Amino acid sequence: MPLERMLKKLYARRRFGIRPGVERVRLLLDRLGNPEQSFRTVHIVGTNGKGSTSAFLASILTAGGLRTALFTSPHLVSFSERLRIDGREISQERLEPLLNTVLAAAPEEATFFEIVTALAALYFSEEGVDIAVFEAGMGGRSDATAALPGIMTLITPISLDHCDYLGATLAAIAAEKAGIAKAKTPVIIAPQPEEVRQAILGCFPPDRSQLVWTDTAVSASWNSDGTLDYRGLPAVLKGLAPGIRGRYQSENAVLALAAAESLALTGINLPESALRRGISAASWPGRMETIPGHPPLLLDGAHNPAGALALAEALADYRYRKLLLVLGTMADKDVQKIVSALAPLAATCYCVTPAIDRALDDTKLAAISTGMGIPSVACGSVGNGIAAAQRDAGDGDLILVCGSLFTVGEAKAWLTGTEFDGVRG
Repeated sequence: MPLERMLKKLYARRRFGIRPGVERVRLLLDRLGNPEQSFRTVHIVGTNGKGSTSAFLASILTAGGLRTALFTSPHLVSFSERLRIDGREISQERLEPLLNTVLAAAPEEATFFEIVTALAALYFSEEGVDIAVFEAGMGGRSDATAALPGIMTLITPISLDHCDYLGATLAAIAAEKAGIAKAKTPVIIAPQPEEVRQAILGCFPPDRSQLVWTDTAVSASWNSDGTLDYRGLPAVLKGLAPGIRGRYQSENAVLALAAAESLALTGINLPESALRRGISAASWPGRMETIPGHPPLLLDGAHNPAGALALAEALADYRYRKLLLVLGTMADKDVQKIVSALAPLAATCYCVTPAIDRALDDTKLAAISTGMGIPSVACGSVGNGIAAAQRDAGDGDLILVCGSLFTVGEAKAWLTGTEFDGVRG
């Protein structure tokens, strides 16, 4: 069966929606011969920064000489972005037979994300990777990736998101996400609100010896030249140049560095040179990604209030005359808080409707942004929004495309003339 038809068959599994639990994916992994047992897995959970943290850590591991796999979601433009080994996406030639095998073995009601998780495990096993960094979907203990036996868990900052599935409070969401950690394995935790901190502490034994809190165990500071100094466990690295831009990325880089150092507890020892090279070589499309031009475009996948606030702070490092905002969000997000974080900076908002069923209609988004004091226009598609902003832009202006990873993915596809393959999950 051609790859295009198989992908359509896979995407049809989205009809099952989001179904927490690991029973179906464990059955599928069993049918595939338990490929997840042939490599070591690091889990990354949280609300914001999972993708960037995953990219930083995978880059460090590759720099340390380990054959390193990376599993992330969603993809921006094409499905193959989800599966990488040492920074290289899976080829269509490899993807086609693997997907055929996994679809044939999948239980009748296995979801899209469960099948993709098993596909990643099979690919990484057949390619003989040493270690795999697995970014969880939206959950933790009930996420499909929890079926893999992790040697370490990283917890990025947690905020309210996907409340219909994870819980209505920060404590409930934190407990769900922290629940993915396997017993007696290191857990590296980014700075958290006190409610989240207490919920995480409640998930572990009283001695909690496996927990490493980056806000007390390590530290980092920016230098005037834009480099980062890191004081770790026990590495001291000065003048780091993170490959992923944005001052807020220091938190993600620090989490990855602390995790890389803590892997010594599992028998994986990485030299300081690997930490330095890995941080510098890391890349993550769609996160503070600059597209050169007149005017330049800045693409960022911030898709919730916390991410929008971090994006607004990062813009302080950019110089521009006017900021033209091309904004597209999902209807199930806290759109007003996302817009309010960016409203003080934007001269005009070009509201768009990404080609995703969950997208908020551009006319409704324009009404919200207008109500917050931003001159706004409903543009329809993402491409139309960028084109309108480009027509209106003057010398020294900056166009920011944000609001959702799907908005950014569609923008990248439009800018490069490629087909947008936007899929949730």
